[in-house]
Amino acid sequence: MTKEPLNHDNVEHAMQPDDTPELRALYEGFAKESLIPLWTQLGDLMPIHPKPKAVPHLWKWSALLPLAEKSGELVPVGRGGERRAIGLANPGLAPNAYISPTLWAAIQYLGPRETAPEHRHSQNAFRFVVEGEGVWTVVNGDPVRMSRGDLLLTPGWNFHGHHNDTDQPMAWLDGLDIPFSQQMDVGFFEFGSERVTDYATPNYSRGERLWCHPGLRPLSQLQNTVSSPIGAYRWEFTDRALNEQLLLEDEGQPATVGPGHAAIRYVNPTTGGDVMPTIRCEFHRLRENAETPSRQDVGSSVFQVFEGTGEVVLDGKTLKLAKGDIFVVPSWISWSLKADTQFDLFHFSDAPIMERLHFGRSKVEG
Repeated sequence: MTKEPLNHDNVEHAMQPDDTPELRALYEGFAKESLIPLWTQLGDLMPIHPKPKAVPHLWKWSALLPLAEKSGELVPVGRGGERRAIGLANPGLAPNAYISPTLWAAIQYLGPRETAPEHRHSQNAFRFVVEGEGVWTVVNGDPVRMSRGDLLLTPGWNFHGHHNDTDQPMAWLDGLDIPFSQQMDVGFFEFGSERVTDYATPNYSRGERLWCHPGLRPLSQLQNTVSSPIGAYRWEFTDRALNEQLLLEDEGQPATVGPGHAAIRYVNPTTGGDVMPTIRCEFHRLRENAETPSRQDVGSSVFQVFEGTGEVVLDGKTLKLAKGDIFVVPSWISWSLKADTQFDLFHFSDAPIMERLHFGRSKVEG
Protein backbone atom coordinates (compact mmCIF):
# COMPACT_ATOMS: atom_id res chain seq x y z
CA MET A 1 0.00 0.00 0.00
CA THR A 2 1.39 3.40 -1.02
CA LYS A 3 1.61 5.83 1.84
CA GLU A 4 0.19 9.28 1.10
CA PRO A 5 2.92 11.96 1.29
CA LEU A 6 2.55 14.38 4.13
CA ASN A 7 1.31 17.86 3.35
CA HIS A 8 -0.40 20.64 5.23
CA ASP A 9 -3.85 19.45 4.18
CA ASN A 10 -3.62 16.02 5.76
CA VAL A 11 -1.78 17.05 8.93
CA GLU A 12 -3.29 20.45 9.65
CA HIS A 13 -5.34 19.17 12.60
CA ALA A 14 -2.82 16.65 13.90
CA MET A 15 -1.25 18.95 16.50
CA GLN A 16 -4.15 21.31 17.16
CA PRO A 17 -5.20 21.30 20.84
CA ASP A 18 -8.80 20.88 21.96
CA ASP A 19 -10.87 24.03 22.22
CA THR A 20 -11.13 24.90 25.91
CA PRO A 21 -11.79 28.10 27.89
CA GLU A 22 -8.12 28.11 28.89
CA LEU A 23 -7.01 27.89 25.22
CA ARG A 24 -9.35 30.71 24.21
CA ALA A 25 -7.93 32.83 27.01
CA LEU A 26 -4.42 32.06 25.76
CA TYR A 27 -5.32 33.18 22.24
CA GLU A 28 -6.92 36.36 23.61
CA GLY A 29 -3.65 37.05 25.41
CA PHE A 30 -1.75 36.52 22.16
CA ALA A 31 -4.03 39.00 20.36
CA LYS A 32 -3.69 41.60 23.12
CA GLU A 33 0.10 41.52 22.78
CA SER A 34 0.05 41.43 18.93
CA LEU A 35 1.18 37.80 18.75
CA ILE A 36 0.15 35.01 16.37
CA PRO A 37 1.25 31.40 16.99
CA LEU A 38 2.96 29.56 14.13
CA TRP A 39 0.87 26.42 14.59
CA THR A 40 -2.23 28.26 13.29
CA GLN A 41 -0.40 29.82 10.31
CA LEU A 42 1.99 27.16 9.00
CA GLY A 43 0.12 26.42 5.77
CA ASP A 44 0.10 30.09 4.81
CA LEU A 45 3.61 30.99 5.98
CA MET A 46 5.39 27.84 4.79
CA PRO A 47 3.42 26.25 1.94
CA ILE A 48 4.49 23.00 0.30
CA HIS A 49 5.11 25.04 -2.88
CA PRO A 50 4.54 28.71 -3.81
CA LYS A 51 0.88 29.73 -3.69
CA PRO A 52 0.88 33.20 -5.21
CA LYS A 53 -1.88 35.71 -4.57
CA ALA A 54 -1.11 37.15 -8.00
CA VAL A 55 -3.04 35.39 -10.76
CA PRO A 56 -2.16 34.71 -14.39
CA HIS A 57 -3.71 37.50 -16.45
CA LEU A 58 -3.76 38.83 -20.01
CA TRP A 59 -4.17 42.45 -21.08
CA LYS A 60 -5.14 42.96 -24.74
CA TRP A 61 -3.33 45.75 -26.59
CA SER A 62 -6.52 46.37 -28.60
CA ALA A 63 -8.17 47.48 -25.33
CA LEU A 64 -5.17 49.17 -23.71
CA LEU A 65 -4.19 51.52 -26.53
CA PRO A 66 -7.62 53.23 -26.93
CA LEU A 67 -7.73 53.86 -23.17
CA ALA A 68 -4.24 55.34 -23.27
CA GLU A 69 -5.27 57.55 -26.19
CA LYS A 70 -8.35 58.74 -24.29
CA SER A 71 -6.21 59.55 -21.26
CA GLY A 72 -4.07 61.68 -23.59
CA GLU A 73 -7.15 63.79 -24.33
CA LEU A 74 -8.26 64.16 -20.70
CA VAL A 75 -5.21 64.00 -18.42
CA PRO A 76 -2.35 66.51 -18.61
CA VAL A 77 1.31 65.69 -18.06
CA GLY A 78 3.09 67.81 -15.47
CA ARG A 79 4.14 68.19 -11.87
CA GLY A 80 2.13 66.16 -9.41
CA GLY A 81 1.10 63.32 -11.71
CA GLU A 82 4.50 63.43 -13.46
CA ARG A 83 3.70 60.73 -16.04
CA ARG A 84 0.66 59.65 -18.02
CA ALA A 85 1.30 56.03 -17.08
CA ILE A 86 -1.48 53.47 -16.61
CA GLY A 87 -0.53 50.62 -14.31
CA LEU A 88 -1.52 47.03 -15.11
CA ALA A 89 -3.15 45.86 -11.88
CA ASN A 90 -3.11 42.13 -11.22
CA PRO A 91 -6.64 41.11 -10.10
CA GLY A 92 -5.16 39.00 -7.30
CA LEU A 93 -3.24 41.94 -5.83
CA ALA A 94 -6.04 44.52 -5.69
CA PRO A 95 -6.20 47.37 -4.79
CA ASN A 96 -2.50 47.82 -5.63
CA ALA A 97 -1.43 48.58 -9.20
CA TYR A 98 1.09 45.73 -9.13
CA ILE A 99 1.42 43.30 -12.02
CA SER A 100 3.22 40.95 -9.58
CA PRO A 101 4.48 41.20 -5.97
CA THR A 102 7.85 42.49 -7.23
CA LEU A 103 7.14 44.10 -10.61
CA TRP A 104 5.16 47.05 -11.94
CA ALA A 105 4.16 47.50 -15.57
CA ALA A 106 2.34 50.33 -17.26
CA ILE A 107 1.45 51.82 -20.60
CA GLN A 108 2.89 55.32 -20.82
CA TYR A 109 1.45 57.76 -23.34
CA LEU A 110 2.99 61.04 -24.47
CA GLY A 111 1.11 63.34 -26.80
CA PRO A 112 2.43 65.47 -29.66
CA ARG A 113 5.04 68.05 -28.58
CA GLU A 114 4.57 67.09 -24.92
CA THR A 115 7.27 66.93 -22.26
CA ALA A 116 7.23 64.73 -19.15
CA PRO A 117 9.18 66.61 -16.45
CA GLU A 118 12.49 65.47 -15.05
CA HIS A 119 12.67 63.51 -11.79
CA ARG A 120 14.54 60.60 -10.24
CA HIS A 121 13.71 57.76 -7.88
CA SER A 122 15.31 54.77 -6.19
CA GLN A 123 13.28 52.33 -8.28
CA ASN A 124 14.90 50.82 -11.38
CA ALA A 125 13.00 51.34 -14.62
CA PHE A 126 13.05 50.45 -18.30
CA ARG A 127 10.95 51.20 -21.37
CA PHE A 128 10.19 48.91 -24.28
CA VAL A 129 8.74 50.25 -27.54
CA VAL A 130 6.27 48.09 -29.46
CA GLU A 131 5.52 50.74 -32.06
CA GLY A 132 6.12 54.41 -32.75
CA GLU A 133 8.93 56.95 -33.05
CA GLY A 134 9.60 60.53 -32.05
CA VAL A 135 10.20 60.49 -28.27
CA TRP A 136 13.57 61.01 -26.60
CA THR A 137 14.16 60.07 -22.98
CA VAL A 138 16.90 62.15 -21.36
CA VAL A 139 18.79 60.17 -18.70
CA ASN A 140 21.24 62.16 -16.58
CA GLY A 141 21.51 64.70 -19.39
CA ASP A 142 22.02 62.14 -22.19
CA PRO A 143 19.23 62.25 -24.84
CA VAL A 144 18.28 58.71 -25.92
CA ARG A 145 16.12 58.10 -28.97
CA MET A 146 13.15 55.76 -28.43
CA SER A 147 12.23 53.66 -31.47
CA ARG A 148 10.33 50.49 -32.28
CA GLY A 149 11.89 47.38 -30.73
CA ASP A 150 14.29 49.31 -28.51
CA LEU A 151 14.88 48.59 -24.82
CA LEU A 152 15.66 51.81 -22.90
CA LEU A 153 17.09 51.81 -19.36
CA THR A 154 16.64 54.23 -16.48
CA PRO A 155 18.52 52.70 -13.53
CA GLY A 156 17.62 53.84 -10.03
CA TRP A 157 18.47 57.40 -8.96
CA ASN A 158 19.11 58.63 -12.50
CA PHE A 159 17.37 61.89 -13.44
CA HIS A 160 15.12 61.36 -16.45
CA GLY A 161 12.44 63.11 -18.48
CA HIS A 162 10.82 62.59 -21.88
CA HIS A 163 10.04 64.88 -24.80
CA ASN A 164 8.04 64.22 -27.93
CA ASP A 165 9.43 66.17 -30.88
CA THR A 166 6.72 65.19 -33.35
CA ASP A 167 3.08 65.87 -34.15
CA GLN A 168 2.17 62.24 -33.37
CA PRO A 169 1.56 60.61 -29.96
CA MET A 170 3.58 57.65 -28.76
CA ALA A 171 2.90 54.83 -26.26
CA TRP A 172 5.27 52.29 -24.76
CA LEU A 173 5.66 49.72 -21.97
CA ASP A 174 7.18 50.82 -18.66
CA GLY A 175 8.61 48.24 -16.25
CA LEU A 176 9.83 48.97 -12.72
CA ASP A 177 10.56 47.24 -9.42
CA ILE A 178 8.07 49.49 -7.55
CA PRO A 179 6.29 46.72 -5.57
CA PHE A 180 9.56 45.23 -4.33
CA SER A 181 10.91 48.68 -3.42
CA GLN A 182 7.70 49.67 -1.69
CA GLN A 183 7.44 46.51 0.38
CA MET A 184 11.11 46.78 1.38
CA ASP A 185 10.71 50.50 2.25
CA VAL A 186 13.70 51.61 0.19
CA GLY A 187 12.06 54.30 -1.95
CA PHE A 188 13.31 57.87 -2.41
CA PHE A 189 12.02 60.43 -4.94
CA GLU A 190 13.31 63.82 -6.06
CA PHE A 191 12.01 66.37 -8.55
CA GLY A 192 14.41 67.57 -11.22
CA SER A 193 14.48 70.73 -13.29
CA GLU A 194 11.30 72.12 -14.77
CA ARG A 195 12.61 71.23 -18.23
CA VAL A 196 14.15 68.13 -19.67
CA THR A 197 17.85 68.98 -19.41
CA ASP A 198 18.53 68.53 -23.12
CA TYR A 199 16.13 68.81 -26.04
CA ALA A 200 18.65 67.46 -28.52
CA THR A 201 17.55 64.63 -30.81
CA PRO A 202 20.65 62.59 -31.71
CA ASN A 203 20.36 59.25 -33.47
CA TYR A 204 22.63 57.68 -30.85
CA SER A 205 23.15 58.66 -27.23
CA ARG A 206 26.55 59.31 -25.69
CA GLY A 207 26.30 56.04 -23.76
CA GLU A 208 25.75 54.08 -26.98
CA ARG A 209 28.62 55.80 -28.71
CA LEU A 210 30.94 54.80 -25.88
CA TRP A 211 29.72 51.27 -25.12
CA CYS A 212 27.94 49.72 -28.09
CA HIS A 213 30.83 48.24 -30.05
CA PRO A 214 30.75 44.41 -30.01
CA GLY A 215 33.41 42.85 -27.81
CA LEU A 216 35.07 46.17 -27.04
CA ARG A 217 35.27 48.06 -23.76
CA PRO A 218 36.58 51.62 -23.35
CA LEU A 219 39.70 51.76 -21.20
CA SER A 220 38.39 54.99 -19.73
CA GLN A 221 35.54 53.04 -18.07
CA LEU A 222 37.10 50.02 -16.35
CA GLN A 223 35.06 50.24 -13.15
CA ASN A 224 32.12 47.86 -13.08
CA THR A 225 28.67 49.41 -12.66
CA VAL A 226 25.63 48.03 -10.80
CA SER A 227 23.37 48.73 -13.79
CA SER A 228 24.24 48.80 -17.46
CA PRO A 229 25.74 52.07 -18.76
CA ILE A 230 23.96 51.49 -22.09
CA GLY A 231 20.88 53.70 -22.42
CA ALA A 232 19.37 51.91 -25.42
CA TYR A 233 19.58 48.35 -26.75
CA ARG A 234 18.64 48.80 -30.40
CA TRP A 235 16.21 46.58 -32.27
CA GLU A 236 18.52 46.19 -35.28
CA PHE A 237 21.02 44.27 -33.14
CA THR A 238 18.38 42.23 -31.29
CA ASP A 239 16.74 41.22 -34.56
CA ARG A 240 20.07 40.27 -36.15
CA ALA A 241 21.15 38.17 -33.15
CA LEU A 242 17.89 36.23 -33.18
CA ASN A 243 18.05 35.63 -36.92
CA GLU A 244 21.62 34.37 -36.69
CA GLN A 245 20.69 31.87 -33.97
CA LEU A 246 18.00 30.40 -36.21
CA LEU A 247 20.29 30.32 -39.23
CA LEU A 248 22.92 28.48 -37.21
CA GLU A 249 20.25 26.01 -36.11
CA ASP A 250 19.50 25.38 -39.79
CA GLU A 251 23.20 24.59 -40.26
CA GLY A 252 23.05 21.97 -37.50
CA GLN A 253 24.69 24.08 -34.80
CA PRO A 254 23.32 24.01 -31.20
CA ALA A 255 22.61 27.76 -31.21
CA THR A 256 19.01 28.00 -29.94
CA VAL A 257 17.40 27.30 -26.56
CA GLY A 258 15.04 24.81 -28.17
CA PRO A 259 13.82 23.72 -31.63
CA GLY A 260 12.82 26.86 -33.51
CA HIS A 261 13.25 29.02 -30.41
CA ALA A 262 15.90 31.75 -30.41
CA ALA A 263 16.41 34.00 -27.39
CA ILE A 264 18.76 36.67 -26.11
CA ARG A 265 19.37 38.30 -22.72
CA TYR A 266 20.23 41.97 -22.50
CA VAL A 267 23.37 42.35 -20.35
CA ASN A 268 25.43 44.88 -18.49
CA PRO A 269 28.70 45.07 -20.49
CA THR A 270 30.76 45.88 -17.37
CA THR A 271 29.82 42.64 -15.58
CA GLY A 272 28.16 40.33 -18.10
CA GLY A 273 25.20 40.17 -15.70
CA ASP A 274 21.69 41.55 -15.83
CA VAL A 275 21.04 45.08 -17.02
CA MET A 276 19.75 46.11 -13.58
CA PRO A 277 20.07 44.53 -10.13
CA THR A 278 16.37 43.71 -9.75
CA ILE A 279 15.13 43.17 -13.32
CA ARG A 280 16.11 40.72 -16.06
CA CYS A 281 15.23 41.54 -19.67
CA GLU A 282 15.14 39.05 -22.55
CA PHE A 283 13.72 38.70 -26.05
CA HIS A 284 12.34 35.50 -27.56
CA ARG A 285 11.60 34.50 -31.15
CA LEU A 286 9.68 31.36 -32.13
CA ARG A 287 9.44 30.08 -35.66
CA GLU A 288 6.02 29.41 -37.13
CA ASN A 289 4.42 26.42 -35.31
CA ALA A 290 7.31 26.16 -32.81
CA GLU A 291 6.48 25.34 -29.19
CA THR A 292 8.25 25.64 -25.87
CA PRO A 293 8.07 23.02 -23.11
CA SER A 294 5.89 23.80 -20.13
CA ARG A 295 7.88 25.22 -17.21
CA GLN A 296 7.50 26.66 -13.74
CA ASP A 297 9.79 29.24 -12.15
CA VAL A 298 10.09 30.80 -8.72
CA GLY A 299 9.54 34.52 -9.20
CA SER A 300 7.34 36.39 -11.63
CA SER A 301 7.59 37.16 -15.34
CA VAL A 302 5.87 39.52 -17.76
CA PHE A 303 5.74 39.14 -21.56
CA GLN A 304 4.68 41.53 -24.30
CA VAL A 305 4.09 40.36 -27.85
CA PHE A 306 6.22 42.42 -30.22
CA GLU A 307 5.12 40.84 -33.50
CA GLY A 308 3.17 37.85 -34.76
CA THR A 309 0.44 35.66 -33.30
CA GLY A 310 0.41 32.61 -31.09
CA GLU A 311 -0.80 31.40 -27.75
CA VAL A 312 0.29 30.90 -24.18
CA VAL A 313 -0.87 28.10 -21.90
CA LEU A 314 -1.05 29.62 -18.40
CA ASP A 315 -1.84 27.23 -15.57
CA GLY A 316 -3.59 24.94 -18.06
CA LYS A 317 -5.62 27.70 -19.76
CA THR A 318 -4.90 28.57 -23.40
CA LEU A 319 -4.93 32.27 -24.31
CA LYS A 320 -4.62 33.66 -27.84
CA LEU A 321 -2.00 36.39 -28.31
CA ALA A 322 -1.48 39.18 -30.82
CA LYS A 323 0.80 42.19 -31.20
CA GLY A 324 1.08 44.33 -28.07
CA ASP A 325 -0.70 41.88 -25.74
CA ILE A 326 0.80 41.63 -22.24
CA PHE A 327 0.53 38.71 -19.83
CA VAL A 328 1.94 37.94 -16.39
CA VAL A 329 3.19 34.60 -15.07
CA PRO A 330 3.12 34.51 -11.24
CA SER A 331 5.55 32.43 -9.21
CA TRP A 332 5.45 28.66 -9.85
CA ILE A 333 2.58 28.94 -12.36
CA SER A 334 3.12 26.67 -15.37
CA TRP A 335 3.43 28.29 -18.78
CA SER A 336 4.35 27.44 -22.36
CA LEU A 337 4.26 29.18 -25.73
CA LYS A 338 3.15 28.12 -29.20
CA ALA A 339 3.64 30.19 -32.36
CA ASP A 340 1.09 30.48 -35.16
CA THR A 341 3.34 32.78 -37.20
CA GLN A 342 6.88 33.87 -36.44
CA PHE A 343 6.36 35.00 -32.88
CA ASP A 344 8.45 37.69 -31.15
CA LEU A 345 8.08 38.46 -27.43
CA PHE A 346 9.81 40.81 -25.03
CA HIS A 347 10.21 39.29 -21.54
CA PHE A 348 11.16 40.76 -18.16
CA SER A 349 11.31 39.19 -14.72
CA ASP A 350 12.51 39.49 -11.13
CA ALA A 351 15.02 36.65 -11.65
CA PRO A 352 18.03 38.68 -10.38
CA ILE A 353 16.33 39.05 -7.00
CA MET A 354 15.39 35.38 -6.78
CA GLU A 355 18.82 34.15 -7.85
CA ARG A 356 20.84 36.51 -5.67
CA LEU A 357 18.82 35.49 -2.61
CA HIS A 358 19.13 31.81 -3.62
CA PHE A 359 15.36 31.34 -3.92
CA GLY A 360 15.53 30.61 -7.65
CA ARG A 361 14.11 27.28 -8.77
CA SER A 362 12.71 26.01 -12.09
CA LYS A 363 10.94 22.89 -13.32
CA VAL A 364 10.80 22.12 -17.06
CA GLU A 365 8.80 19.33 -18.64
CA GLY A 366 10.51 16.89 -20.96
